[in-house]
Amino acid sequence: MIFKEKVVWITGASSGIGEALVYEFNKRNAKIIISARRIDELERVKNNCKNIENIRIIQLDLENHDVIEEKANQAFSFFGKIDYLINNGGISQRSLVSETHLNIDKKIMDVNYFGTIALTKAVLPNMLSRKTGHIIVISSVAGKIGTALRSAYSASKHALHGFFDSLRAEVWKENIFVTIICPGYVKTNVSVNAITADGTAQNSMDENSENGMLPEILAEKIIKAIKNKKEEVNIGGPEMVGIYLKRCMPRIFSSIIKRRKAV
Repeated sequence: MIFKEKVVWITGASSGIGEALVYEFNKRNAKIIISARRIDELERVKNNCKNIENIRIIQLDLENHDVIEEKANQAFSFFGKIDYLINNGGISQRSLVSETHLNIDKKIMDVNYFGTIALTKAVLPNMLSRKTGHIIVISSVAGKIGTALRSAYSASKHALHGFFDSLRAEVWKENIFVTIICPGYVKTNVSVNAITADGTAQNSMDENSENGMLPEILAEKIIKAIKNKKEEVNIGGPEMVGIYLKRCMPRIFSSIIKRRKAV
């Protein structure tokens, strides 16, 4: 019952992890604001829910920072507050550093990092004034370790950890919680939509994504982490061993990662 009547804003809600989270919060009778670029897909997700009168849609492109404050004001106009902000929107990458134009690096940072912190900054004053709130960030195992073909993506996720660890240290006395979720491989279209060196989509699913955790299962684990006010949670399969190898045995990790097939 903890989420009943609470207001949850989920970005990247038109597919994958975000869509699965919408359904989980809907089961728990939360009031949900769903955002992504594709309005038709957001309508589809909304229509898949029960109690659709408790769901609102805001079309949002995280790369367009100039309109984010306006979008936040729109969100507040629906229910007057945001109890849970779930920063899930973002894009991935599949390209070599040597072949990737700087504009691609900037685009990924604009969406994954600057878009996320811009939205957080727009919502934060409301939480501070009410002295309550919970900010959730969907990072990645790539936020802990870097692998081939994901330089800008990994950099953007690493940056989120630094920002939100600092934010947590600033707002905990105001009864505001920050949770960072680090999934491993998840069976979504993130690799299909990943941008390549020239900015076009990869348009194929990686083998590891194909064999990854179902987003429905991940969503349940994320809900549990939020409920328990966890600061950071790693969720995945055998790939998560890499996080601990890098921390405890960095030379062994480096040797393995150099030989690992980048998929």
